[in-house]
Amino acid sequence: MPDWLQLMIDSFPSLLYAGLVFTIPLTLLSFAFGLSLGFLTALTRLYSPKPVQMIARFYVWLFRGTPLLVQLFLIFYGLPKVGIVFDPFPAALIGFTLNIGAYSSEIIRAVIQSVPKGQWEASFSIGMNWSQALRRIILPQATRIAVPPLSNTFIALVKDTSLAAVLTVPELFQAAQRIASTTYEPLVLYTETALIYLAFSTVLSWGQERLERHYGKHAMTVGGQA
Repeated sequence: MPDWLQLMIDSFPSLLYAGLVFTIPLTLLSFAFGLSLGFLTALTRLYSPKPVQMIARFYVWLFRGTPLLVQLFLIFYGLPKVGIVFDPFPAALIGFTLNIGAYSSEIIRAVIQSVPKGQWEASFSIGMNWSQALRRIILPQATRIAVPPLSNTFIALVKDTSLAAVLTVPELFQAAQRIASTTYEPLVLYTETALIYLAFSTVLSWGQERLERHYGKHAMTVGGQA
């Protein structure tokens, strides 16, 4: 057996462990918190008083206009200078959450605005209040439109979590760096790491396709009933 293949076999359990224990949880938590933050930010920008809207716009402008790597460095290495200290994993989680929140808010805002205004008017005409109309009429329609771009954001986040290695989070890429530093085989280790990321992304892409088909069938059913 070639040495490079033996190295890949030997290192695979450690890399997979780092991916399942750190990369995937970091991705899931960051996306869940970021999506919640993005939803609140989108609603704030659409329906809040002007001063509050300006705060939300500033947040989105700031985190969309600066590199994610710089944001992570500021949180983990910069904030301790003013007495705010985070452990590596929480620092990465905060950074990814704020970044995803800014990007997802623009997606959510756009899809809510894409629902025809007549849907609001029809909801109010049958006695619904604003929150009922949003929850029962607007959001179900917006969700079908939002699934593809939000799924793409989620898949991209899986790969972006490799940046957490600079914060010493022992995720997949950091584990590969650690093994490469002792075996002096960066080409083999980083190739294997790329293949594991590719496997994760492939599974998620398959799930995205199933979600899109599900919401597509639902839309057709609703259209047929209408």
